[in-house]
Amino acid sequence: MDDVQRDGRARSPPATSGRGSWLRRGDALWPRWLWLRALGLIFLSAFYSLAFQITGLIGPRGILPAGEYLAAVRRAFGIAEALWFAPTLFWLSASDVALLAVVLLGGAAAVLLVLNVAPRVCVAVAAVCFLSFIGAAQDFASYQSDGMLLEAAFISFFLAPRGLRPRLGAADPPSPLALFLLLWEWFRIYFESGVVKLLSGDLQWRSLTAMDRYYENGPLPTWLGWYVQQRLPHGFHAFTVVLIFAFELVIAWFAFLPRRFRLICFCLTTAFQAGIILTANYAFLNYIVLCLGVLLVDDRFLRLPTPPSEPRQLSWPARIALGWILYATLVVAPGISHLLPRPLLWPATALEPFRIANRYGLFAVMTTERYEIEFQGSRDGVRWTPYPFRYKPQDPMKAPGIYAPYQPRFEWNLWFASLGEWRRYPWVLRTEMRLLEGS
Repeated sequence: MDDVQRDGRARSPPATSGRGSWLRRGDALWPRWLWLRALGLIFLSAFYSLAFQITGLIGPRGILPAGEYLAAVRRAFGIAEALWFAPTLFWLSASDVALLAVVLLGGAAAVLLVLNVAPRVCVAVAAVCFLSFIGAAQDFASYQSDGMLLEAAFISFFLAPRGLRPRLGAADPPSPLALFLLLWEWFRIYFESGVVKLLSGDLQWRSLTAMDRYYENGPLPTWLGWYVQQRLPHGFHAFTVVLIFAFELVIAWFAFLPRRFRLICFCLTTAFQAGIILTANYAFLNYIVLCLGVLLVDDRFLRLPTPPSEPRQLSWPARIALGWILYATLVVAPGISHLLPRPLLWPATALEPFRIANRYGLFAVMTTERYEIEFQGSRDGVRWTPYPFRYKPQDPMKAPGIYAPYQPRFEWNLWFASLGEWRRYPWVLRTEMRLLEGS
C-alpha cells in the first residue's frame, strides 16, 4: 500500500477503452512494475546458471577459453574494432576470478532489480554483465533466448523509473514508445516463428505431423512431455499444430487491437506458454515471452491501488536509440532482409554484436529422430564407462526433470551438435581434450 496517495485512498486509473489507447498508455504502472520484477528474476536465473558453468565453458582451462578467443579477435581486427565486435568486460581479464566476479555482479543487480532498488541502474548493470558473457562465450551463446533477454533489457532501461526507491514509479510513468517496443518484441517472437515455419517448406508443419514426435525429440524434454507424447493420439498433436499457427500468425496480432482483444490475447498466450514450460525445458525463453505478455494488460485489469499518472515522453537521444531498434528489427525480419540493399541493412548489422535487434524464428524445421552424443572414459582401455550428465536424457529408465529456467548450456549444445556431423563442432573436440587432461 506504499504506492497509494498520501491521504490513504487509492485512486482508480482513468478508463481506457478507446481504439489505439495503448499508443498513449498512461495505465501501465502495475504491468511495468510486474515486468521489471520478472525481468530481475529471469536475469537471476541466467546468472545463477552461469555461476556453475562459466569457468568450465570459457575459463582458462575451460572448453572454449575466453582469453584465447579475445586474443584472436584482437589480432584479426585490431583493438578498436575488436571492442565493438566482442563487447565484453572480459577484455580487462578473463581469469576464473574475473568471470565469476562479473556473474556475481550481474546476479546482485538482478536481486536489487527484483527488490525495486534503483531499477534503471540495475537493468543496465545486469545487461552489461550478461552481454559480457555473450560477447566472449562463442558457441555457448548462440541461442535466440539470449538475444530476447538482451533486447528486452535494453528497451526496459528506458521503461524503468528513475530513482533509488521509485516504488510504483507514478512520478516517472512508463514511456509509450518503450512499452510499444517491448510488445513489438513479444509480437515478433510469435509472428516470425510462424513465418519461418511457412517459409521453411517443412512438410511436417504442412501435414500437421510436426508435433507427433516433438516431445521426445526436443533438446531437453520433461516427464510431463513423455506422457503427452505417449498417451495422446495423433489427432491431439495435429490440433496442437493448428493451435500453434493460430497463436503465432493470428492471435499475436491482438496485441495491436483494442483493450478487449489484448486481454483475451494475454489469457490465451499465458496458458499457451505455461503448457510449453511444463512439457519442455527451454531455459528462460518461455519465461521471457510469458512475462512480456503482462504488458498486454493495464492497471484496471489488475485492480490494484494505482495513483494517477500521465505517459512520459523520452528525451530525443532515447527516442533515437529506440527508433534505431525499431528500424533494425524491421529490416532483419524473415523474408525482408534479403530484398534490401546492403546500405539499408547497416543499422541492423551494426547492432549484431550487442544482440538488441534480433530476428526470431523458433522450430522452422522439426526433427524426426533423436541422436545422442556420449562421452566415455576408461582406465584400462577395455572397460568404458559413460560420463553422466545431470540434465540431458541419458538413462532410458530415468524420467527427465523440469528445471527451466535453469540453462545447462553444455547439454543444450550437445543436442544441436547431434543434429549434424559432430566433428564439425570444435567445442566437442575441445571437450574430449579437456577430459583427457582431467580438467
